[in-house]
Amino acid sequence: RKHGGYRSVEKALKTMSPDAVLEEVKKSGLRGRGGAGFPTGMKWSFLAKPEGVPRYLLCNADESEPGTFKDRFLMEKIPHLLIEGMIASSYALGVNTAYIYIRGEYSWIVFILEKAIAEAYAAGWLGKNILGSGFDIDLYVNPGAGAYICGEETALIESLEGKRGNPRIKPPFPAVKGLWQCPSVVNNVETLAAVVPILNDGGDEYAKIGIGRSTGTKLMSAGGNINKPGVYEVEMGLSMEEFIYSDEWCGGIKRGKRLKACVPGGSSVPILPHFLVTKTAAGEDRLLTYESLADGGFESGSMLGSGGFIVYDEDQCIVRNTWNFTRFYHHESCGQCSPCREGTGWMEKVLWRLENGQGKLSDMDLLVDVAKKIEGNTICPLGDAAAWPVASAIRHFR
Repeated sequence: RKHGGYRSVEKALKTMSPDAVLEEVKKSGLRGRGGAGFPTGMKWSFLAKPEGVPRYLLCNADESEPGTFKDRFLMEKIPHLLIEGMIASSYALGVNTAYIYIRGEYSWIVFILEKAIAEAYAAGWLGKNILGSGFDIDLYVNPGAGAYICGEETALIESLEGKRGNPRIKPPFPAVKGLWQCPSVVNNVETLAAVVPILNDGGDEYAKIGIGRSTGTKLMSAGGNINKPGVYEVEMGLSMEEFIYSDEWCGGIKRGKRLKACVPGGSSVPILPHFLVTKTAAGEDRLLTYESLADGGFESGSMLGSGGFIVYDEDQCIVRNTWNFTRFYHHESCGQCSPCREGTGWMEKVLWRLENGQGKLSDMDLLVDVAKKIEGNTICPLGDAAAWPVASAIRHFR
């Protein structure tokens, strides 16, 4: 409170209507920070509001994307920022019950969140009639059991209901029929935390940061062969070259080695070879924005994704790395769709063969063919997430 905590909730409840809060989020241009990059205000506006039916806000804290650890940092170090963002968001959405669905492996963070929630209840920020406004909100933490698939919003909802975490067929979308068949909004930890500065400073001020449709700041989980791995908050529009080599950020490649490749948004996005990391195919600077990273499509671009920024030096083996990613996707496939269930297994087997000196030249085309048969043919995006790293690795490192 001394440093301005819960100011956004105070401002929202005392001086703004729920629609006015939604309007500020729309003005800010905030896009989902969990990977998809869908405009948050627009997602909120889809929420159905039938009379007498409860609505739910679900925080997706099932951060399981290899290479990504920024939500962990937020919950571990500043849990009240997330709670504050969830209260303000719940007010805007007309939600009285909210959940934080956290990955099972973050077991110690469950206690951190529970303690912070108890503090918020004790201080009157959660519970009944907050600040005398007539607005009630209850917040619960629900740990998962270590399934990557539960990061997909409908699988998260199934798990929260106590079922096996299988993604649902959409439509109906969660905004119409979500948790217990009631209208629900699922947002990432970083997205909900960003609502706080948006309300404190105004949507227009937030939109001034960044470039074009990529507004605000983004947390990047920087790892791999760099001198200063860690979580960095960058203004959208920072060049990738500066992010990797500047002493202010990643501090360059370890031991003075050369850059070989980079995965800019977590394991599920296409890998970029060194010459496409700093420049797009058109010769422009590659920037940390949704648009710049996607420039050139999947032929020469990638995605900002969840900000899992993995840097590889000249000594790293792309075959081994791709096999490792594929092993993960095969293990984490829920098995509901046969292209993903069978295809991820085949890709893992073929890549193991290549890595262990038993590969054939025809395996390249076989892998590309299997990836094509998975991509776009599954209920949820895990199929795409498994196919893209393989297809892009072969495209750039055949």
